Amino acid sequence: MNKQEAITLLQEHGHKMTKRREDILNFFAQEDKYYTAKDLYQYMESIYPGISFDTVYRNLHLYHDLGILESTELNAEKHFRMNCGSHHHHHFICNTCGKTKKINICPMDDVAHLLSTYKIDGHKFEVYGFCPTCQPA
Repeated sequence: MNKQEAITLLQEHGHKMTKRREDILNFFAQEDKYYTAKDLYQYMESIYPGISFDTVYRNLHLYHDLGILESTELNAEKHFRMNCGSHHHHHFICNTCGKTKKINICPMDDVAHLLSTYKIDGHKFEVYGFCPTCQPA
């Protein structure tokens, strides 16, 4: 999802597009990686001194509920990124920096045969490790 698509989605759901909300979109659009609520708060605090964590958190979850952001768990903490779901794919996620790389294959093609008598209604497949920049020496 790009920034303009996110703005349109917010407006279609009756939400005002404020400068703060636009800055949140700018934050997530800057790089293809996952961020924590704390990362976003620190960014917003640098622009809007005194902004409350609750304000940041409410907007973060609004974006997630509308499908603008997707989430995952890394190191027992929820992380968010701009939704990139225009087609079915999965991700490699760096444990250190949160950068992602698309994986354009799906293990469900094989798993569905193993579970042929079960009704599958969804799945999530993520691979974790270290990107080339963050690999230990």
